[in-house]
Amino acid sequence: MCRWLAYSGRPIPMATLLFQPSNSLIRQSLSARRSVVPTNGDGFGLGWYGELATPGLFRDTMPAWNDSNLLSLSEQIRSHLFFAHVRASTGTPTTRLNCHPFRHGSWLFMHNGQIGGYARIRRELEGLIPGDYYNHRWGSTDSEAFFLLALAHGLDHDPLGALGTTVVAIESIMEAHDVDEPLRITAAASDGRRIVALRYSTDARSPTLFYATGSEVAVIDGDCRFSEGDGSVLVLSEPLDAVPGFWHEVPEGYALIADGGTVTLNAFAPQPLGRVCPGERDAEAAMRP
Repeated sequence: MCRWLAYSGRPIPMATLLFQPSNSLIRQSLSARRSVVPTNGDGFGLGWYGELATPGLFRDTMPAWNDSNLLSLSEQIRSHLFFAHVRASTGTPTTRLNCHPFRHGSWLFMHNGQIGGYARIRRELEGLIPGDYYNHRWGSTDSEAFFLLALAHGLDHDPLGALGTTVVAIESIMEAHDVDEPLRITAAASDGRRIVALRYSTDARSPTLFYATGSEVAVIDGDCRFSEGDGSVLVLSEPLDAVPGFWHEVPEGYALIADGGTVTLNAFAPQPLGRVCPGERDAEAAMRP
């Protein structure tokens, strides 16, 4: 499994969060504390928003802890919104095109988890991606396929609805092929203004997800601190330090939207195709003559 973080707020050098905390993302690439796989050395990636509408992207197959270019770039580049990801492959090749985050237009996307039985259902799953989006599929991961499907389902104008529709479509294919392995998603997407994150799985064992909010972020003696106020949000796979009470865990089956420093949590329970939830059934019965 992978580790990642997403930051939105006052512009800061990316190295502030990647290297300075006691449990920094770079340290997590060597020894993650809340992951099934402690080492995440199958590449890394940065995505950041600057002067252009299209985000910048830097990805490589080197382990994050062993790339001096990553340290140098992240010390120099300041951004008000950026993604960072360290990868542990779940089966697809270790290539630059398979490293997160993925980019399409103004959007960035990164993921920790897996689509169960992906090797068996990949052909059918990719068949759901419209041609205009499939032409921008550069890698071979299930994560990128999920991203392109979410875009096709309306990520631009209805992020939660698009994620729900995408999950339903994937689960339907898994069921049709009698896939026993779970679908596990802890993912983040951004259009340069807001961060949308999701923690969901079919077996209630999705990878962890946390967030913290405040005004200005700083790292003091290895500990992260937000000053009083709002405007900045940090969403991440696991806390960057051991300070109690600072980090808030996103519950299983919830989506998070961070917009302008404000965080909202929404229950996420996509209904399988053809299934009507009890509330809808009761409402239909009440409307019958």
